Amino acid sequence: MFFEYLLEGIVNITWKEILMMVIGVVLIFLAIKKELEPSLLLPMGFGAILVNLPFSGAINQTIAGVVEANGIIEWLFNVGIEASEAFPLLLFIGIGAMIDFGPILSNPKLMFFGAAAQVGIFLTILLAELMGFGIKDAASIGIIGAADGPTAILVSQVLKSEYMGAIAVAAYSYMALVPIIQPLVMKACTTKKERMIRMDYNPANVSQTTRIIFPILVTIITGLIAPASVSLVGFLMFGNLLRECGVLKSLTETASNSLVNLITLVLGITIAFSMKAEQFITKETLMIMLLGLGAFIFDTFGGIMFAKLINLFSKKKINPLVGAAGISAFPMACRVVQKVGLEADPTNHLLMQAAGANVAGQIASVIAGGVLLSLVPAML
Repeated sequence: MFFEYLLEGIVNITWKEILMMVIGVVLIFLAIKKELEPSLLLPMGFGAILVNLPFSGAINQTIAGVVEANGIIEWLFNVGIEASEAFPLLLFIGIGAMIDFGPILSNPKLMFFGAAAQVGIFLTILLAELMGFGIKDAASIGIIGAADGPTAILVSQVLKSEYMGAIAVAAYSYMALVPIIQPLVMKACTTKKERMIRMDYNPANVSQTTRIIFPILVTIITGLIAPASVSLVGFLMFGNLLRECGVLKSLTETASNSLVNLITLVLGITIAFSMKAEQFITKETLMIMLLGLGAFIFDTFGGIMFAKLINLFSKKKINPLVGAAGISAFPMACRVVQKVGLEADPTNHLLMQAAGANVAGQIASVIAGGVLLSLVPAML
């Protein structure tokens, strides 16, 4: 009897659970050896191992058919994500505290690049529906194209998608692979002559008053247009208001460092609850990974094509690579634009222009998530 008890876990393990633990180890490997989003992929990978061990104490279990034992990861998921979306929203405060909206306030036209680069979200939603996903799941899959992990987690949770684990893994994996994915699309969509286009950078001075008014105004306008987005946009803008008000420096430092690090760690291991073998090892997961890749490609393509469209009507040409920075993956996307631009012309620096488009993409992706939260329930 004693030995049967000791061997219970080994005897009851399934091939799907073994495969999920292998996936967990792969995520840990990518986080440590390849440094791909280590702050999230490492806890997600380890969490995947924890929740897929047979009779794991990390998730709720019924012992001897009588005693209900609460597991810490399931409790964190229920409280921090399912009940209130607290973890991703708190993370937005820290992200907002890190963002400098100065580049788009000095050149508001860059906002259009952020909007154009969200085209992948909506194209992916259409593709997901054509592949048989319901509108709630399709919208949750499409938001992978926001290139913003917390937004993807929050939208998929609010819309009650059963594929949150796969969506989170796809979102963060492809964010980490931006330096590989984007250059291929950039070079396929542009000529060397276009990649060599030079852009002047003469930023206007932005007053502190403008910087303070901006997050308040964005919150009010977005909230009036898409009320369901208030928490999503509002927490991001609240974090930015902390940064720009000038009187809460210690809180700004806490939000942008300690808070972000702690919530990222807890969020990563908590989201692993949705990576249980019976939910994750399905053909739908593979489809989601493919659709997520498509979303990133469509985003990059949309930003580049928008820049090319502007060039048809403008005397002052824009380097199309800047359009590719309109996705939310900050600051990776603007660094990729700088790198690809320098390959075409070692003296052509596009980093600051790309940074403006990249910041615009962060705002646009959060607004896109909020719009989906308002539209999708109305379509049901």
